Amino acid sequence: MKRALISDIHGNLEAFEAVLADIDSNDVAEIYCLGDIIGYGPNPCECLDLVMKRCQKTILGNHDQAALFDPDGFNQMALQAIYWTRDQLDNGPGSNAQVNSRWDFLGELPRQVEESEYRFVHGSPRDPTNEYVFPEYIFDTRKMEILFGKIEHVCFMGHTHLPGIFTTECEFISPDECDHSYKIGGAKLMVNVGSVGQPRDDNNKSCYVILDTDAKTITYRRVDYDRNKTAEKIYNVPDLSDALGDRLKHGR
Repeated sequence: MKRALISDIHGNLEAFEAVLADIDSNDVAEIYCLGDIIGYGPNPCECLDLVMKRCQKTILGNHDQAALFDPDGFNQMALQAIYWTRDQLDNGPGSNAQVNSRWDFLGELPRQVEESEYRFVHGSPRDPTNEYVFPEYIFDTRKMEILFGKIEHVCFMGHTHLPGIFTTECEFISPDECDHSYKIGGAKLMVNVGSVGQPRDDNNKSCYVILDTDAKTITYRRVDYDRNKTAEKIYNVPDLSDALGDRLKHGR
């Protein structure tokens, strides 16, 4: 079975639609979303509707959580964007029933999903929603030991927008370093699937992973999209910082 693992869509409809088209061309059976459907981007309602329609499993991200509750730990740019996103979810396109179904969907999202040897989270094995696991953490051996101690075999996550694979040998392997494909062996792994809607690894193409559970392989996919269109939408919303549009063009 091939399963697409997507994360951090962040209201970027153009990126999400391009990724879905790529998924549809790769004989994928299921799509799992690892959170942060909304926040930052100009199309939260449309992206949420697509996730509800297309994804078999979806996990709560910290921006999704912030729309439901009081935001915690957000900088001013992210905070302003989440307040605007809340207003869109309340007053955006669709009937009252659609508005209610979006809020109900967000409110029922789990913090993690565990399936046999695989765990799916947004943040980390220790804190599924909010903890970041950055590549430089490989130099903190104690932290890595604690994180790997929380998983049985492989943990898939998002949140940092930085794709790559963490090994128990305290390595971080970027998609380029493994030629975009990695064989799952017996050792534990933490796998960041990257970001659909706001990549930050100096590559402005959307990123997601295809997990082949039969072949035991992880494949990174990079997908181009009309980022200028998304950026222009952001520039036209006074409550969204222009920096959110600018960063899409540079992938950081």
